[in-house]
Amino acid sequence: QVQLVESGGGLVQPGGSLRLSCAVSGISANYPMGWYRQAPGNQRDMVATIGTFGATNYADPVKGRFTIFRDAAKNTLYLQMNSLKPEDTAVYYCQLRVATAYWGQGTQVTVSS
Repeated sequence: QVQLVESGGGLVQPGGSLRLSCAVSGISANYPMGWYRQAPGNQRDMVATIGTFGATNYADPVKGRFTIFRDAAKNTLYLQMNSLKPEDTAVYYCQLRVATAYWGQGTQVTVSS
């Protein structure tokens, strides 16, 4: 059974940093994976993706501030978020794509002073 479990969200002040984790079980994390976010009333948008061989892609609003990476030994995907802004506030979800898409339950990130 494939499971993705996100953690690391929380409340942070503007300009602060957070690191999100997505622990993968039941399958290798070396498949294409990504982070998505959804703010209240909005659709779920792509934040960053990483391919099987490590190629990365970022949404324009987060370029230069967020970094997606994974630790194969820990079978875990990460999202390092720096210089956070109030508009980054959302529920963040990780996704793994292999024939079908698997999603985690999400973790809340709130950027506020």
